[in-house]
Amino acid sequence: MAGLPDGVRRAEMTGNRIRERRLARGMKQAALAEAVGISASYLNLIEHNRRNIGGKLLNALARALDVEPAALSEGADATLYDTLQAAARDTRSALGGVTPEAERIDELAARFPGWTGLIAAQHKRISGLEAVAEGLRDRLGHDPALAEAMHEVLSSVAAIRSTADILAREPDLDAAWRGRFHRNLHEEAERLSLRATSILAHFEAPESEGPGPSSTPIETVEALFEAAGHHFPEIEAHGADGIAGVVERAAGMEDAASRALAHEMLARYAQDAARLPLDVIQPAAREAGFDPGRMLRLGQGDVALVLRRLASLPPEAGVPDYGLAVCDAAGALLFRRRLASFSIPRFGPGCPLWPLYAVLARPGHPEAARLSLPQGGVFDTWSVAQPVAQTGFGRAPVMQATMLIAPAVPEDGAAAIPAGPGCQLCPRDACLARR
Repeated sequence: MAGLPDGVRRAEMTGNRIRERRLARGMKQAALAEAVGISASYLNLIEHNRRNIGGKLLNALARALDVEPAALSEGADATLYDTLQAAARDTRSALGGVTPEAERIDELAARFPGWTGLIAAQHKRISGLEAVAEGLRDRLGHDPALAEAMHEVLSSVAAIRSTADILAREPDLDAAWRGRFHRNLHEEAERLSLRATSILAHFEAPESEGPGPSSTPIETVEALFEAAGHHFPEIEAHGADGIAGVVERAAGMEDAASRALAHEMLARYAQDAARLPLDVIQPAAREAGFDPGRMLRLGQGDVALVLRRLASLPPEAGVPDYGLAVCDAAGALLFRRRLASFSIPRFGPGCPLWPLYAVLARPGHPEAARLSLPQGGVFDTWSVAQPVAQTGFGRAPVMQATMLIAPAVPEDGAAAIPAGPGCQLCPRDACLARR
């Protein structure tokens, strides 16, 4: 039964659910059999999945057990089932030796519905907190506004400490100088208070401004793309004419800079969709097994176009969970599609070992590489550097590098480059490329 699809396997477990529900209610097998008008031996065969039931008998058993018939025939609610499957998978990867019995989820849900709901709710809560923690960790390491504010706070702390040290060590200080030092202490303390308050406000955006602490235009636009799953059906169908509607409905677009950046990025999306329409890239991706190396001809020489379009595919069965990073020739990240377990900094460069940077030295030469992260995740990457603008004859073009990322499934043992999320967050202290 383990090799069957989930839907078939769960349908064949009706007997298990009847038995678990009966035991949960403290009923004897004979009592339940008598209540529905069958023999105890026949009920025993049902509970061991040796007899298929349906219709009148299933309804009778459901009434006797005080449960909906669907709960016996279909088991746990599909959403609950998927959540518990995800919890089991995440637990295995996070705790190593712990191996939950994922094949017995329906039994758990039938016997302990309250605990099952609690586990599912806690998993959702943990996943949400992990996402928040990842975002805050990223921001602490790469937010330039926060870095400047922290620099000012530390400067004020140093000034206060220096002034207080002078006052403590010089008891015979001239009264005029002592008054000046006291005034400095007061002014630096006020500045410290204001800077600390500004840092707090930086993280505590009002609820009306959206779910996250977005403050810069790039953060606001990234939130727009994340909310849409990086796929915009309106633009796919109507091209650039659909951009205004997308921006109008997006949160946080009151700022002129955010609106301008959103229009710029969505215009590029519209151009990509026009050059490589969804009805072309989607079937080609399925046929190629979502392997970018087998799809390069679709871009007619523009490899980055293929990588961006793969990252904008609508979510459906079989489509990998893609991440995307785009940087300029200086290594600054211009755009990203975040991927679970693969941290892409919001500001500043990522890991120096990423192929995203290596391909800048070989423009036009696409490269495929596998990366292993410190937490144990393994990812396949496809990268290319290409000119995006020409500055004139005899002058170097404006270059950008693009890297598509996907979890390596299955992990076939191929050699992987030990990399990280960027030096500020990476625990690989012995890395020769570490800044």
